Amino acid sequence: MNASVRIPLLAILLFVSVSLTADNDFCGVDNLSFNGNEQINFKIFYNVIGLYVDAGTASFTISNTKLNGNPVYHIVGLGTSNPSYDWIFRVRDRYETYIDTSSLKPYRFVRHVEEGGFRKDELVTFNHQAQTAVSAKGTFKVPNCIQDVLSAIYYARNIDFSKHAVGEKIPFSMFIDDEVFNLYIRYLGKEVIKTKYGIFNAIKFKPMLISGTVFKGGEVMTVWVSDDGNHLPLRIESPISVGSVKIDMMKYKNLRYPFSSLIAWR
Repeated sequence: MNASVRIPLLAILLFVSVSLTADNDFCGVDNLSFNGNEQINFKIFYNVIGLYVDAGTASFTISNTKLNGNPVYHIVGLGTSNPSYDWIFRVRDRYETYIDTSSLKPYRFVRHVEEGGFRKDELVTFNHQAQTAVSAKGTFKVPNCIQDVLSAIYYARNIDFSKHAVGEKIPFSMFIDDEVFNLYIRYLGKEVIKTKYGIFNAIKFKPMLISGTVFKGGEVMTVWVSDDGNHLPLRIESPISVGSVKIDMMKYKNLRYPFSSLIAWR
């Protein structure tokens, strides 16, 4: 994967990017985990000398709309560095996806990246009947149930982890930067996790990452999601090329179910 994949927001996207392949049991799941008006906010903490500092924020919002006459969820992910750190490395990123409300497959993916002096704009249109993805650089063949990095989060939240054994790999396919990547997450079971927001019963796993500018390849990132019907992302931890990052859920709105995994606020 090229150097454009190197930012905190994409770290959040990648950790639950579980778009599942055609021979997988999860191809074509029903949405049982989120509402069409859900909102989630995160804080991004950076550690380079043994102390975590508040380096930025990220947010994810959902709205109901139509695209080419089809009912879709319009999902927007925003990532921003804190103004006090902009002089070091300014980040203003926006990701969008339009996913079918029935199949949760993406129709359109939009990415606008501003990271330091780097800029990138990307538009991808998916044709699931023809199994293609079309970008400014051409038409690419993709497998059935392909997802983009943002739609995959919401697809993945509908996984029934009770069907998987601890240590089992769950395969997925993701399209980004005009390439298809076949990856997996490794389910690690359940545990109690303490975050900046509170104490939770959580589901834990490690995604296989692609080596890039910031993240090392392999199973170096650890992720926790709420052990309830929402499967809400709670925390991500990972080493990076210099130091490490910790990303915590700090605010939510309009969850589909009661937040029953929350044991106590901090």
